Amino acid sequence: MPRDPLLLVPGLMCDAAVWQPLLPSLQAGRECRVIDHCLADSLTQMARQLLDAAPERFALAGHSMGARVALEVLRVAPERISRVALLDTGYLARAAGAAGEQEAHKRQALLDVARSQGVRAMAAQWVQGMVHPERLQDAELLDAIVMMFERKSVDVFESQIRALLQRPDASDVLRAIRVPTLVLCGRQDGWAPVSQHAAMHALIPGAAFEVIEDAGHMAPMERPQAVAGVLLRWLGNA
Repeated sequence: MPRDPLLLVPGLMCDAAVWQPLLPSLQAGRECRVIDHCLADSLTQMARQLLDAAPERFALAGHSMGARVALEVLRVAPERISRVALLDTGYLARAAGAAGEQEAHKRQALLDVARSQGVRAMAAQWVQGMVHPERLQDAELLDAIVMMFERKSVDVFESQIRALLQRPDASDVLRAIRVPTLVLCGRQDGWAPVSQHAAMHALIPGAAFEVIEDAGHMAPMERPQAVAGVLLRWLGNA
């Protein structure tokens, strides 16, 4: 019996490079497609673009913002998803009040750097908090991440920031999931901490929860073998 295709959804300013280290393992006997959000400026638009180009039924794995897109796909068309993996992500709307304004200010500051100094300068600053602290001297890893961000334009960055600031609360989506689900994060993820993923896991009936040791927010690029192993267990023979 043919296996369901696996759609891989990148996060903010990311592309196929975030999934590339995992593909040799994931592609064995299975079609894998990496999604491009283009200039979509809402998570709903990203989800609908994905669905318009997707096969009738598929497995879905999202990283960071890409997992929020996966949750919107589940909101819109849950019957088309055979299983879902949510990596290094969150599920709540932007906080009200001062906390929400602080998030918007931080994202705007990065956008201002990208506009005034270029995406590479912004990426070199941003990446410092995205990996395990001990990997900050790993020039190959950091260059791969910075180069990935640099492939996206400032307009894409602005559109995706708008999408994230307007994100909906997905608690109801998590509670309604009825397919095999994996929640995964890096132990040292400073953007989306383990506690946040534990809260997500508690809302999803029967979900698996895995923490990747010695990894930050970019766990698929930092610890590809460990992440691929967990994803293969989640996929099973489906």
